[in-house]
Amino acid sequence: MRILAIDPAIRNTGFAVVEGDHKSQRALDFDTISLPQKLPQSEALAAIRRSLSNTIAKWEPDEVAVEGIIYVQSHRTAISMGAARAAALIAAADHGLNVYEYAPRKIKQAVVGKGAADKQQVAFMVRALLGLEETPSHDAADALAIALAHLFASDPLRQAALPRTQV
Repeated sequence: MRILAIDPAIRNTGFAVVEGDHKSQRALDFDTISLPQKLPQSEALAAIRRSLSNTIAKWEPDEVAVEGIIYVQSHRTAISMGAARAAALIAAADHGLNVYEYAPRKIKQAVVGKGAADKQQVAFMVRALLGLEETPSHDAADALAIALAHLFASDPLRQAALPRTQV
């Protein structure tokens, strides 16, 4: 199975394409869609959608996995993160892909072993699990972790501990 995983954010959206199943995985592509602060939000959302759409066309994933909504103290941050998430969901919907979401704590628990892991721990474990030569950026590492969590969720022994919700 080929998964496109997305860690949506208005200025730095992480994405990863990972192939495999719950036993064996390999990263095909991962990066961060970085957009300048001066770019208006509407243009940033269009750029996120366009970039993810191009990634979908290139890699032809079977499914898409995204991080679920996280709690933030700033309403402004929550709104912009929700908008970036919507751009990602629209890109997937444009290509007829099923989208699944995972709670951030469950992703960390699946990859690191504890739900309160920090970004460095996630990046380190993603590098180790996928046999990467370099540690990915935090946003790309988060996307890789989402992809791994999605593939791990196909393991009948992990399904109860790693619930997924179709969006």
